[in-house]
Order: sequence, then C-alpha cells, then structure tokens
Amino acid sequence: MHVELSTRPESKLGSDEEWDRAEAALRAALERAGLEYVVNEGDGAFYGPKIDIHMTDSLGRAWQLGTVQLDFQMPQRFGLRYQGADNAEHTPVMMHRALFGSFERFIGILLEHTAGELPLWLAPVQAVALPIADRHNDAAAAAVAALRAAGLRAEIDDRTESVGRKIRDAEMQKVPYMLVIGDREAQDGTVAVRRHGEGDEGTFALTAFAELLAGEAAGER
Repeated sequence: MHVELSTRPESKLGSDEEWDRAEAALRAALERAGLEYVVNEGDGAFYGPKIDIHMTDSLGRAWQLGTVQLDFQMPQRFGLRYQGADNAEHTPVMMHRALFGSFERFIGILLEHTAGELPLWLAPVQAVALPIADRHNDAAAAAVAALRAAGLRAEIDDRTESVGRKIRDAEMQKVPYMLVIGDREAQDGTVAVRRHGEGDEGTFALTAFAELLAGEAAGER
C-alpha cells in the first residue's frame, strides 16, 4: 500500500487561502495517522485536495482504491449552513469518501488478486454436496438444507455425472468445500469432506460439520 496527497490543480475553484487550509488539514491527518505519503502535485479534484490510497495486487500492479477528499467549495455553492456553538451561522466543510473506489473495479481486482480463490466467508458458494448416484440425492439435499439452516451458502450438484467429474468441476469453480455422499454417508447421516486444493479431510457427522463450517466462516470475518 502507498498513499498520495494530491494537491491543487491549475483549474480549480476557490481561493489559495482555502486550498492552503484544506491541504494542511489533510497533511495533519496523515501525520497523525503515522502514514508515509508522497505529494502528487496538481492531481487534486477541482473542488479540493485528496488523499489517495493505492493497493498492490498479487501481480505487483498498483490500483487506486480508497480516497478521501476535502471540499470547501460545494457547500458554499449549495448555500449550506449550520448553527454553531456561538449561535452564528457557518458554512460546513464537506468530506467525500470512497472506501473501494468503483465497487465493480474493486471486485475485479479482488478476483485477480486471489485468482478466484476467495476466503470461505466471501465465497459465493461455500460448500457443494456431491451425491455419488441418484439414490443419494435426498441425503445430499438434506445436507444442503442443514448447511443453509446454519447460515451457509450451499448447493447440490445432482447432475448425472460421475462423482470424479463433479469433484473436478467444483475444484475448477474453487468451491471451498465438497461433500461427497454415497451409501454409507446417506445411511449414517455423515459427509465425506474434501477441501479445495487440499483433498480429503475425512468423514464428519452432518450436524457437527455444519457447526464447524459456520464457526470457520464467522472466524474469518
């Protein structure tokens, strides 16, 4: 991560005195936070200076994401007023804050950075139940229902494909957990668990695994 303080551009609103105050306020905020920064001369918005936060992804590319902008100008032009402690009217100062920049761009950067291997709490599908044969579909559906009742995002892959193909597809989709269900699991109320990229993790009672997975997801937040 690196931080920039972007200062007044050539084409700007407001007086130099207002810009001096705004830039000094942002410098003081960065220094109080103990953040190292560089000055990006002339790259501020036309209405005020800004702090830009750049993050580096797994490929070494820098992306500007978060920004905080200090705006003395727009409140004046909108005629905004408030009554201060001195009972007099004052013009407020506006702060523009964007934590992620464009949300779509942030999601794109996140997917590239993780190569699609999202942490459990963020994965769109956290677990997929894989019945070995059609006769195991009811048990797989019950497993999905138990996981959903525990607040997890789970699906069933009940296609008429081999379990090996279902596992490969789930691995390609980078689903964190795969629950293989055959005769023994259907009879015992258990699931044979596979972790994405790691392989078999053993057999678990369904209720115990649902609690374990819910706790793992909550612990990552």
